[in-house]
Amino acid sequence: MIRLEGITKSFGSLQVLRGIDLEIKRGEIASIVGPSGAGKTTLLQIMGTLDRPDSGTVVVDGVSVAQMREKQLAAFRNRHVGFVFQFHQLLPEFTAVENVMIPALIAGTGRQEAKAAAMQMLGLMGLSDRSGHKPGQLSGGEKQRVAVARALINRPAVVLADEPSGSLDTHNKAELHQLFFDLRERLGQTFVIVTHDEHLASQTDRTIHLQDGMVCAPEPLPCCPVAAHSKLR
Repeated sequence: MIRLEGITKSFGSLQVLRGIDLEIKRGEIASIVGPSGAGKTTLLQIMGTLDRPDSGTVVVDGVSVAQMREKQLAAFRNRHVGFVFQFHQLLPEFTAVENVMIPALIAGTGRQEAKAAAMQMLGLMGLSDRSGHKPGQLSGGEKQRVAVARALINRPAVVLADEPSGSLDTHNKAELHQLFFDLRERLGQTFVIVTHDEHLASQTDRTIHLQDGMVCAPEPLPCCPVAAHSKLR
């Protein structure tokens, strides 16, 4: 689903990623954990083609994206990658269903078809009765579920989530985490989740530990005091 080989990235004199080799399998729910500054968000952005590495290979859904121009990348990203951010990033002037429709409209889907697909996604989130509400009328958990529906509207190959439950209370956090696993069962969806939530990380199929821009090995090494673990189902 996603294959990274030899990924490096620097910002000025600061080297953030130091040669990442990583593969995410189709249908997998993988978490990425590590201390602040380890390179987690940078790695996620490179996976999602929001940023380019300084060196290395990025293959998403069987397509090498390195040589794509920005316009091609934007179109590819719209079709193949969904994003969920910590603070939902919903447009406040639009209703829930309108927010969910936006990626489909950008992809060229007709308005009625996009609305029908958006309503279907909101139904999967248990939000059919909230479709006409604007973000300011929704709870934090509801807004984040709308964001998940928006990420799924084009049926992407993978959904990348950056601290998706970081702004939620305990109850809404638990509901959102369960939603990821329900969506994997219903849609076969692949998820890569950057998180500081130890409980969520322990539930995922695989936990990828980053520190100092490197993936830590399965056995404890000096770069990583906590051993990475894998429990693929």
